[in-house]
Amino acid sequence: MDMRKLVGENFARLRREKGLTQEEVAARSGFSQQYISSLERGRRNPTVITLFELAQALGATPIDLISNSD
Repeated sequence: MDMRKLVGENFARLRREKGLTQEEVAARSGFSQQYISSLERGRRNPTVITLFELAQALGATPIDLISNSD
């Protein structure tokens, strides 16, 4: 599986599970809503630091974002 797609799917799932909108995560993380949207669609290639910051905004770990549940 493409890692960008995996991260995007995991991020979107976790965000929804937490009951957060893209706008709320953007405010928490400092990233734009457009960036969050692109990430969820698998169009971004986040750095390790970005993964850490996004995971913190979700109350998750970076491992949660890169884990393959299959």
